[in-house]
Amino acid sequence: MTLINDLIDLLGGSHVLTGADMAGHVTDWTGSYTAAPVAVIRPGSTDEVAAALRIAARHGVAVVPISGRTGLVGGAMTTGGLMISLERMNRIRALRSEARVAVVEAGVILSRLHEAAEAEGLFFPLWFGARGSAMIGGVLSTNAGGSNVVRYGSTRALCLGLEVVLADGRVLDLMTELHKDNSGYDLRDLFIGAEGTLGIITAAVMKLVPQPRAYATATLALRSVPDALALLNRLQQETGGAVEAFEYMPDSYMQRLAEVRPDIRQPFAPRQAVNILVELAATAPRDADPGPDGTVPIAALLEDVLAQMMAEGTVLEAEIAQTGQQRAAMWQRRELAAEITFARKPAIDTDVSLPLDQVELFLAHMAQRLPALDPGAEALWVAHLGDGNVHYTAFPTRQDAALQDAVIAAVEDVVQDLRGSFSAEHGVGLSKRASMARRKDPVALSVMRSLKAALDPENRMNPGKIIPDAP
Repeated sequence: MTLINDLIDLLGGSHVLTGADMAGHVTDWTGSYTAAPVAVIRPGSTDEVAAALRIAARHGVAVVPISGRTGLVGGAMTTGGLMISLERMNRIRALRSEARVAVVEAGVILSRLHEAAEAEGLFFPLWFGARGSAMIGGVLSTNAGGSNVVRYGSTRALCLGLEVVLADGRVLDLMTELHKDNSGYDLRDLFIGAEGTLGIITAAVMKLVPQPRAYATATLALRSVPDALALLNRLQQETGGAVEAFEYMPDSYMQRLAEVRPDIRQPFAPRQAVNILVELAATAPRDADPGPDGTVPIAALLEDVLAQMMAEGTVLEAEIAQTGQQRAAMWQRRELAAEITFARKPAIDTDVSLPLDQVELFLAHMAQRLPALDPGAEALWVAHLGDGNVHYTAFPTRQDAALQDAVIAAVEDVVQDLRGSFSAEHGVGLSKRASMARRKDPVALSVMRSLKAALDPENRMNPGKIIPDAP
């Protein structure tokens, strides 16, 4: 029997998509990559995923898992392979508030987990603009970050256990809910961030935290990035680590926002060079419950620190959210970053990680390197400054593969000199394989190839992603 017939026998015809029926699954969010799979299948259980992988193995077909298709690096592309969508595996198997864990399937949309946790007075602290479409399997496979990493860490830090289907169809049960387990290698972390190259994540145990009882959110203008870091450190010390987000938007970003979305109100006039969106969150009643005069302690603390730094001249202006609507408007400015960036073509998008005190130096170096490569090129960036993640985009004067590679290499040069990483939170996929070949430690690449060969000896699990070919 043919591959398609075997899959139809397993899943039924409505869950084996071919031809035009695959249209909604084969193009990524950026529009930069289009897949040409032999079929897209939609299994509804771990057993069906395992059986599908055994069928694919029998037919010698490559397998590529897909989730919400919000990736930016081409990690879910294939030509001639079988795409496995986890969209039907969208059950929250359990949510136990006493243990503060959620047992979820890979197709659970991030915002749905947010809602389920909130109903129990809890919070799943992975937060970014694509939360309405990104799925748990995808965020685990890329070790996604977002705005709350400064307090809670990336996805890896939020995961206790995994269920993974291996290339040969065996199910690896790592669904522990333990916070401590020293029984051998930590296989869980091996699959997080592997982008489906070692196996398909079908379920996970995710950590939950107390739902904040109060937020203090502000948009600030500061003299410089070092002054912003001084503010971050002071707030962390004053609040005992209650900074949830610390986002940097320069004046160029605000100008671009005004051009693309003139309907969005600007925070300051005239525009300021360094704009910071800061958010504190409080869970303890002593910090969150209003006093007799209606003042919320966490908000009062933020105002006090800002007043001190305004008196010192480091904070120039401050806009403090007084309502939930004002808070949402501040976050909208930041979460429009992808829209305003990819609205302009051609664009060379990078996603780098740096020591916090090297962010300004990185930007200063790129202000010299980019014009030397393309005198008319412009740059736009936005940063999760609290964890050193900079989304730096160059807009070259022409579409030129050699120029694009030169710009990316220049970014890599500066990042490497500053002991940073060329990949922070978007994954590697296809677009950063050349960077892996140029910049990743050769011994690390050798170990990765050995692990890949051991778990996927036929190289059928999302082949061609992450790991560059051996020299």
